[in-house]
Amino acid sequence: MADRVTVIGWDGSPLTRAATAALSAATLVAGAAHHLALAEVPRDAERIRLGSVDLAARRIAGHRGSAVVLADGDPGFFGVVRTLRAPEHGLEVEVVPAVSSVATAFARAGMPWDDAQVVVAHPKTLRRAVNVCRAHHKVAVLTSPGAGPAELALLLDGVHRTFVICEELGTARERVTVLTSDKAADHDWRDPNVVIVVGSGPTTAAAGWIGGRDPARPDGVRGWGLPEDAHRRAGNGSAGRDHAGHDRAGHDRARPEQSTEGESAGMRAAQLARLGPRTGDLVWDIGSGTGALAVEAARFGAAVIAVDRDPAACARVTAAARSFGVAVQVVQGLAPHVLERLPEPDVVRIGGGGVRVALAVADRRPERIVTHASTRDQAEALVTALSGSGYTVECALLQSVDLDTSAWQERERSVAFLLCAVRSDLAP
Repeated sequence: MADRVTVIGWDGSPLTRAATAALSAATLVAGAAHHLALAEVPRDAERIRLGSVDLAARRIAGHRGSAVVLADGDPGFFGVVRTLRAPEHGLEVEVVPAVSSVATAFARAGMPWDDAQVVVAHPKTLRRAVNVCRAHHKVAVLTSPGAGPAELALLLDGVHRTFVICEELGTARERVTVLTSDKAADHDWRDPNVVIVVGSGPTTAAAGWIGGRDPARPDGVRGWGLPEDAHRRAGNGSAGRDHAGHDRAGHDRARPEQSTEGESAGMRAAQLARLGPRTGDLVWDIGSGTGALAVEAARFGAAVIAVDRDPAACARVTAAARSFGVAVQVVQGLAPHVLERLPEPDVVRIGGGGVRVALAVADRRPERIVTHASTRDQAEALVTALSGSGYTVECALLQSVDLDTSAWQERERSVAFLLCAVRSDLAP
């Protein structure tokens, strides 16, 4: 094992005295081509072109002498330090940090970043990084070959964002470009780069004690499975229809197999619990109505696409999302046809449409599908369809009674079947 392993961060500025001293004593130096070209690298030292960090770690573990690993930015922030310290390599390292590339990118842009999300995009994680960009106002993306600005822009199709693309920070070839996301796919970009993705939607003010998000919520509302009144006020309550597509006189606007029971606050809370929306997910909310579930899923940090065929319902969802300070993409159209052009979902809530929509959703293979039915016959048909599509389905009959505690009288009763389908390869 190497006698000493020093990891040096480099941000383009002159190396510190500690970094120079470590390099001067090094008998092995690992880094990218531009690192190995630095004048401070000893001529007689063994050199490793850093591609696979795991491979370099094995070489370092078998080396006798002093080893140095050079990395861009702060090597402890999404950097090589984690890999080198992994149990399988057993390396103890000393770190000479530098300004992280994320901090440098925001400095070049003249923007604060304590309210930003930071994600790493590899080809395998690119879709989840894009979902974070859909859901949050400000995101820094550490890119990689095959998961760069052009690929980000292509997957954000239909979602307007501003890109601040910072290429080769700290080098003589550094370049910062600001353009809209629809233009980014038309260019070739140099690696390495950092992309700051800024949305035009609501911005989250920093709480002052935690980075990346405000746990106090910009809307000031605590909890989830919120009462219907909270969502109705958020959506301005202007349309005379309830969340399930009925007007207040009880006239159905012919959305098939959908009922008010499936839209109670208790049912919504149960649906959210089974969906488990989280940062990096894309949630479809089909038959979104007032957008109560879509908004609450977005409050968990997930990217959400709300689908409804009614223009008035779409307007209510937009207003509710704005009121709660979350980003929800609203798509007007009739399921299942409108679903064909949507990006791949992680979890889906179906608010209406019955078996036909459920089968179309199952064809897209989300991890989970949550829906409801007002009768046993509808529930049995949905269970049969989803089970036949490779899902393990659980069904529960939920009843909730809203009480007036001043007189302990029943104000409203809700009864519905809750169905949760988990893809069979993921089911316990």
